[in-house]
Amino acid sequence: LSKVLQEKDKISAKPTNTSMAVLSKPAAEPKFGFSPIPVIDISDPESKQAIVKACEDFGFFKVINHGVSSELVSVLEQEAVKFFSLPKSEKTQLAGYPFGYGSREIGRNGDVGWVEYLLMNANLDFGSVPFPGIFRKMTCHVLEMITDGLGIKQRDTLSKLVCDSNTDSMFRLNHYPPCPLINKNTNGGKNVIGFGEHTDPQIISVLRSNNTSGLQISLTDSSWISVLTNGRFKSVKHRVLANSRKSRVSMIYFAGPSLTQRIAPLTCLIDNEEESLYEEFTWSEYKNSADNSRLSDNRLQQFKKKPLNDS
Repeated sequence: LSKVLQEKDKISAKPTNTSMAVLSKPAAEPKFGFSPIPVIDISDPESKQAIVKACEDFGFFKVINHGVSSELVSVLEQEAVKFFSLPKSEKTQLAGYPFGYGSREIGRNGDVGWVEYLLMNANLDFGSVPFPGIFRKMTCHVLEMITDGLGIKQRDTLSKLVCDSNTDSMFRLNHYPPCPLINKNTNGGKNVIGFGEHTDPQIISVLRSNNTSGLQISLTDSSWISVLTNGRFKSVKHRVLANSRKSRVSMIYFAGPSLTQRIAPLTCLIDNEEESLYEEFTWSEYKNSADNSRLSDNRLQQFKKKPLNDS
C-alpha cells in the first residue's frame, strides 16, 4: 500500500465537491445535441434541481467544476497504475477480506470478473495525502445540494449520514487489464465481463476512471437511497465490460453510514396519504444482506413492506 501512495508529499489539492457521479475535466462550453447522461455543474447552486431530476431519472450523472485538483487525480491514477503493475506475488501480500487486494473473485458468493482491485477503509489516516477526505467533502456538498433540491429545510439531512469519522465508507481501486479472450476468431467477439451488473449498496458513489471505455448502466433496480426517498430516487444498475486492447483503471469512493444507522423513508418526503414502501432497517443489516448475495440479486427485496390483505 505504501507503494500506491509513495508520492503523497507531492500532492497539492484544492477544495472539492461531487456524487454515482463521474468526475469530469473542467467545464467547456456545452455543445448542442443529445447527451443521455446528465452533466451537472456543481459549482452552481442553481444546479440543485438538475441533480434531483438526474437522481429520479437516471441515478447517475457526470459532474463538472467539482473543485478536485487535477494534480491529485493524476497522482492517484499514476500510483494505482504503479501498484497494479507490481508482480502478483507482491500484490497478494495485501490480500484480505473485506479490505485488501483481490483478483477475479468478487465477494464470496461465486461472482467473478476480469478485474483486480484494492479495497481500503476510507476512514484510515493517510498522513499528508488529502484523500479520501477531499472526496468526502465533495460528497457532502452534493448531498446537501440534493436536500436543497428536494426542499428539505435541514441541509445536512443526508450528508450527516456519511460525513463523520464513524462512517462505513470505502475507497476502491479497480484495474481491468486488456483481455485476450475477446477475439472474433475464438469467441465470436462476445463481451467479457470485467465486473458484473450490480447496484452499489452505499448511499452514494463517486467514480473517476481513465479514458478507457467499458462502463455500462441500466435504468432498473434500486438500493437504500430509494428507501430514504421512498422510491423517488434510483440506484443505477451498472457493469463494466473488459477491453481487448487497453487497461481501464477506476477509483471509487463509496459513502456509507455507520453500521448502527437506521434507514427508513424520510418523513418529510412522504405525503399524508402516502405509505412507506419499506421496513426500517440498519445499515449493518442491509450490508450483511448485500455481502451474502450475488451481484445481480435485488438486495432490497427482503426489506420491502408486504401488502396488506384486503380481507
